[in-house]
Amino acid sequence: MRKNEGVRLYCFSPPVMVATLVLETGLALYTAWRYKMTMLTRLAIIMLVGLATFQLAEYFVCTSYGLHAEQWSRLGFIAISTLPPLGIHIMHQLDAKPRRKLVVAAYATMVGFIVFFLMYRTAFIGYRCSGNYVIFQLGARASMAYGVYYYGWLATGIGLGMRWANELLAKGHAGLKKLQAVRGFILGYLVFLIPTAIANTFKPETRRGIPSVMCGFAVLFALILVFYILPRTALHRRASKAST
Repeated sequence: MRKNEGVRLYCFSPPVMVATLVLETGLALYTAWRYKMTMLTRLAIIMLVGLATFQLAEYFVCTSYGLHAEQWSRLGFIAISTLPPLGIHIMHQLDAKPRRKLVVAAYATMVGFIVFFLMYRTAFIGYRCSGNYVIFQLGARASMAYGVYYYGWLATGIGLGMRWANELLAKGHAGLKKLQAVRGFILGYLVFLIPTAIANTFKPETRRGIPSVMCGFAVLFALILVFYILPRTALHRRASKAST
C-alpha cells in the first residue's frame, strides 16, 4: 500500500486472496448447479473447494482473525495436498480409464502428508504475510519431500495426459471431445506452473512463497476446468432431464 497512490493491489495481496476465494467458490457452486453429479463433477467441485480453502487460509494468516496462523497454515496445506491426487483421478475420468493402482497410490501419499500436517506439531517452523504473498516455512527435509510429492504427481498427470492424448488423436473424430478435455487439463496445469517458474526466475525471492504464488495462478486452471473441460465431458442437468 502507498498513501500517495491510494490503494495498490499486489498480485497475491489479501484483497486479491478474497477475490480469488469468491471466484473459486462461485465456480464450485456453478458447477454443482450446472452439471449432473457424476464422479468427474464431484472431483472438480472438491478441487475448486480445495483451491478456495487455501485462499481462505492465506487470508486469515495475513489478517490474524480466528484461529492462530499456524492452524490456518495447516488447513491451507491440507487443502492443497488434495489437489495432485485429484488431478490424477480427474485425468483417469476424462479418458474413461478405470480406477487404477496409480490413483490409489496418489491418494495414499496424500493421506500421509495430511496426517503429517495434522499431527506433527513442528511441521511449520515459520509463516509470514509479506503483503504480496504468504510465506509458509517447512523444515528442510519436509519441504523437499513435499516438493517431490507435489511436483511429482503434477508431472505424472501431464505425462499421462500427453500419452492418452496421442491415443485419442489416433481415434480421430470419435475421440475429439475427450482429446480436447485432456489437452485442456494439461494446459490448465501449465498456466500456473509456467508463470510460477517465470516469477521465480526473475524474482528469486518469490521462491519463499511458492505455494501462495502457485495457488494464485491456479485460478486460471479453475477457469479452464469449469469453462473448457467440463462442457466437453460433463453431462448438463437440462440434458439429463430431457433424456429421461
